Amino acid sequence: MHPLEPDEPTTIGPYRLLGRLGSGGMGRVYVGRSTGGRTVAVKIVHPHFALDEEFRARFRREVEAARRVGGDWTAPVLDADPEASVPWVATGYAAGPSLTEAVRDAGPLPEHSVRVLGAGLAEALAHVHGLGLVHRDVKPSNVMLTLDGPRLIDFGIARATDGTASLTSTGVSIGSPGYMSPEQILGKGVTGAADVFSLGAVLVYAATGGSPFPGDSSAALLYKVVHEQPQLDAMSGDLRELAAACLAKSPEERPAPAAVAHRLAPAGAAALVSAGWLPGPLVERVSRSAVRLLDLDAGAAGPSGAGSGAVGGAPVPASGPVPFSGPAVGVFGPPDASYGEGAAAPATGSG
Repeated sequence: MHPLEPDEPTTIGPYRLLGRLGSGGMGRVYVGRSTGGRTVAVKIVHPHFALDEEFRARFRREVEAARRVGGDWTAPVLDADPEASVPWVATGYAAGPSLTEAVRDAGPLPEHSVRVLGAGLAEALAHVHGLGLVHRDVKPSNVMLTLDGPRLIDFGIARATDGTASLTSTGVSIGSPGYMSPEQILGKGVTGAADVFSLGAVLVYAATGGSPFPGDSSAALLYKVVHEQPQLDAMSGDLRELAAACLAKSPEERPAPAAVAHRLAPAGAAALVSAGWLPGPLVERVSRSAVRLLDLDAGAAGPSGAGSGAVGGAPVPASGPVPFSGPAVGVFGPPDASYGEGAAAPATGSG
């Protein structure tokens, strides 16, 4: 998390902002507090998008679709204002690193953690698909690791920035190289089976630290996904078999999310999470980040400690247009920049 710069807002709608989590092609992501004390992640789009009425219409549709998603292993949309001078959306804050960052910093997850991760994500996808929606961009940077289990984030909000795509449309190539399904790459009709393919690729990444379709360019990754078999040599046993089934080239050959979840956790992911699912170093890291967030909140409340309309002794301006000194690029990757403690860019190209 980064401290707020002088030219950044300190409030958005009813939320007091505590720090910046990331930046991307869509805009910036902040951690904030509601007046009731709930911690949220607030995404604010770049001002130039706000001038595009077509974007606003897409953004409104994406928000309404995402509001329907509320399963146990997701970050729910809590609030939004598509009509604001600069549109924004607030989602539940996932207190933990992204899978990308966790694997990058500490290596692959232990097998038990991979199983819980896969079961939770599969249950989330079963819920999403039951609503008639498709995520379309399941990848390590869209998976957050919290003490309460994995969280699948970014249900199409960022894709409002693409004039050809929406959460529920079909026949659109949206996703990340190395994690997109063959049918997405080829521009064919996309169903929930595309998410299962991506889930298989995420399981491989969590278990091995690498994509099942390694390559040094987006073109190479896309070619391998369509024409080559995944590299699963570093996996073994039923995890390898399940990953291979999810990564079948034909959508019809992939298992349903509910079947994946049952195979990994017959009694449900919640039981495994409650027994402890993250390795010790990650538990310690998440705990430290929670303490830092509390310290940041205490400092932001000012000398009175009551959050009385001042941040660090300065007046809190009213919510309104957000001034950006320049385009936010690079630091946190693609348009759907993840959020969370120290959120990182995805392992592959943009989403």
